[in-house]
Amino acid sequence: MKNKREIQNLQLKNLIVKLRELSREKNVKLWRAVAINLEKPRRIRRKVNIAKIEKHCKAGETALIPGKVLSLGELKKDVKVSAYQFSEKAKEKLKGSMSIEELMKNNPEGKKVRLMG
Repeated sequence: MKNKREIQNLQLKNLIVKLRELSREKNVKLWRAVAINLEKPRRIRRKVNIAKIEKHCKAGETALIPGKVLSLGELKKDVKVSAYQFSEKAKEKLKGSMSIEELMKNNPEGKKVRLMG
């Protein structure tokens, strides 16, 4: 039988627990999907460039990346970006970016959120 690896990062562990609780409480499958993606090893987690966010998101949506946002490209649309991690250059380019925890507080129902990666 395979041994399931245990997550060592306490901040990440707590975020996954909060995501699962919110998913059960509000009955929103989005938060459960994000928790499952964050449980994966770091080398398998999603990495998304800003250009991909620009291409696939519509204006007024929130792009949710359960991984890392990288800085390639420009964001011209009115899109909010929420992710677990941002590269330094991506933080500079995306002024209105937020963490997944902030998105959970602001939009617990997960309306107009696009899971990317």
